Amino acid sequence: MGVPLRDVYEQPTLADLLPSVLASAGVTAERNRLDLTDCARTVVLLVDGMGWNLVQNYSGAAPFLTGMAGHAIRAGFPTTTAVSLASLGTGLPSGRHGVTGYQSYLRELDSPFNWLRWTLAGTAVDQRTQLVPELVQAHPTVFERAVREGIAVTTVVPRIFEGSGLTRAVLRGGTFAGVSAYGDLLARIVTAAGSADRTLVYGYLGEVDTLGHLYGPGSAAWLAQLTVVDRFVEQLADALPDGTRLVVTADHGMVDTSRGRRIDFDQCDGLSEDVTVITGEPRCRHVHTERVDAVLERWRNELGDDMWIGTRDEVLAAGLFGPEPSPDAASRIGDIVAVGRGASSVIRTDGEMIMSRMPGQHGALTDDELLIPLLVQDPARR
Repeated sequence: MGVPLRDVYEQPTLADLLPSVLASAGVTAERNRLDLTDCARTVVLLVDGMGWNLVQNYSGAAPFLTGMAGHAIRAGFPTTTAVSLASLGTGLPSGRHGVTGYQSYLRELDSPFNWLRWTLAGTAVDQRTQLVPELVQAHPTVFERAVREGIAVTTVVPRIFEGSGLTRAVLRGGTFAGVSAYGDLLARIVTAAGSADRTLVYGYLGEVDTLGHLYGPGSAAWLAQLTVVDRFVEQLADALPDGTRLVVTADHGMVDTSRGRRIDFDQCDGLSEDVTVITGEPRCRHVHTERVDAVLERWRNELGDDMWIGTRDEVLAAGLFGPEPSPDAASRIGDIVAVGRGASSVIRTDGEMIMSRMPGQHGALTDDELLIPLLVQDPARR
């Protein structure tokens, strides 16, 4: 069947961004794989769902962003928010930090687990006591490493993320500054950027992703939101104190799956037979089973060329989760992994009713999902 993409991490990925920022601020233990110029103050703004191809295809809605210097880098795999935020915050690929998908099967809970919500999948049952975030992801975050080096770190994100499981696991370290809207996001970023001689400020915008899921990337609503973000970035660039670099990136892109084949796991015996647990998301499914060969054959027969389908051993050998994955991370990868080609997806109308209705999806390895922007405005250009 062939591996969908080899050597994901041979080229720079989102995991390289913050270590490169620290190296450019004089931290000798960090690697500057992105070749950033020396700078003591950096603001990193992540726009959820704003893939490189989408920005290029709809450049008219984002004139400031497309006018910034920059190029594409890779998000990592799977191309989904929880994985990418973990890679950003730790500087590690998914096989090392252990967040292996939107949802993963965790042996310690004997249940599918939602990393974004830190709950049992499909429930509101919080697991921070049973699954202590700092122990589940015990590697020092890049923010913690920065603080140890005397860099003032501030995380400026929606206040509802304060103390969340994912925040504690992969974005801990420095000062948390919760915000309510774009206005205080901009104001707090600007204040934090100038608060010390060496600063690292991380900001986050989520609405491009939200509207992409609901209406599809490129829809009228999505384009309007991209324009709002473009104007916000322009205002932020103008307001930052002298000597501050601005970096704009994303966690993944998106495809419109309403244009491709959508097969329903919950209504297809050929997919569900002998499957004990299914996790991931429509564009990247982790299938757990005790009958690997039989299930593998049925999935390949049902999906044909619409999805790449392989075993855990195949995806690990291909390096899709990075080099030297930990045993815990490997156990969270399905016995079988199905990765969408084109615009195809495996939905669940019973188990994931809301998600299954959304046209915008991501998680796979197409350029539309994998490529993200690395847009940089250095102080000399401001």
